[in-house]
Amino acid sequence: MKVYFISGLGADERIFQNIHLPPGNEAVYLSWLTPLPKESLRSYAVRLGESIDTKEEFGLVGLSFGGMLATEIAAVKKPAFLILISSIASPANLPAYYRTAGRLGMHKIIPVSVLKSASFIKRFFTPETAEEKKLIWQMIRQSDPKFIRWALEAILNWKNENPPQNIIHIHGSKDELLPLKYTHPTHVIEKAGHLMVLRRAKEINRILHEVLPHQPEAVNT
Repeated sequence: MKVYFISGLGADERIFQNIHLPPGNEAVYLSWLTPLPKESLRSYAVRLGESIDTKEEFGLVGLSFGGMLATEIAAVKKPAFLILISSIASPANLPAYYRTAGRLGMHKIIPVSVLKSASFIKRFFTPETAEEKKLIWQMIRQSDPKFIRWALEAILNWKNENPPQNIIHIHGSKDELLPLKYTHPTHVIEKAGHLMVLRRAKEINRILHEVLPHQPEAVNT
């Protein structure tokens, strides 16, 4: 089965380098599109999902912002399973202070360069290895400021009152960006932060191997 991965904001497929699916599942990484002017999160997600082959069963995995997009894609494409990692399934799970910042328009005022620098500086105080921090900085530095600006606006204006059911949601108990107390995960990884996909990949992989189907791998003859 093909499993389509959507990375978090400011990241790309490299963020999933430590994630391994059960035998018989093939990882496919969706690439970011250029947002249309004033495009909503839902509209963008629908366009992103157009590259998914629905002729056969497939799964979806979304990390952080990618999980929000995966939730919207799932409402249209009906995957065999939907997995959220360090993410949320509904704007109702956003902390109230994010919505307040949105109403005040703070995301429009603060330069994206400042947001990038703040994200990088914060990494010095989190438990990633030096190699992982280098990767994070590379992705942040290479991310498109216009895309980040659009994504922040889209998140703060996200509307979704009926998220899909039966979501597999893996969250860290110490997630600093999307705090656990605002979410309703099916699996909690203790003392893990927002980027546990790097540091705590073994535990995430263990969960994936428990909940995902195992299919026999094709044998070449």
